[in-house]
Amino acid sequence: MIVTIGDGWAVALSSLTWFMTSLVVGKIAVTWTADRVARTGPFTTIRSWEHGGSFWQRHLRVRRWKGRLPEAGAFFAGGTSKAHVGSRDTAVLRTFRGETVRAERVHWLIMASTPIHFVWCRPTLAAFMVVFGVGFNAPFIVVQRYNRGRLDKVLSRREPV
Repeated sequence: MIVTIGDGWAVALSSLTWFMTSLVVGKIAVTWTADRVARTGPFTTIRSWEHGGSFWQRHLRVRRWKGRLPEAGAFFAGGTSKAHVGSRDTAVLRTFRGETVRAERVHWLIMASTPIHFVWCRPTLAAFMVVFGVGFNAPFIVVQRYNRGRLDKVLSRREPV
């Protein structure tokens, strides 16, 4: 802890920080090009152990609860809702796949802001902020990885590499 404030103020400041980080990252993410979100990176690449997303269904039953998560993809002008694909057209599925990459990156970036809370939170409260950051963002990341794994299977059958 670098700055000493009471726990109540620390929680309030952390809440504001989580909210503002989410808004800023979300606002920036809608400016990312389709080409940029078409490519996965070190955090967003589906790993072999995920078995094309089926790992998440088998172990976490993601299909049961994914519809209960809030969808904020269309919150900003230019954003896209990921609640429903809308069409089975290959171009639409490819666009939707990019949106899963965009959404996953947003949640990784929000979670990456966690260390800032160590500035004003005492260690126990900072640990809670770590748990909160992971607990809040991980379900969204899991859903995007599950959906993208399934989309990758469909797209690979349609357009073999």
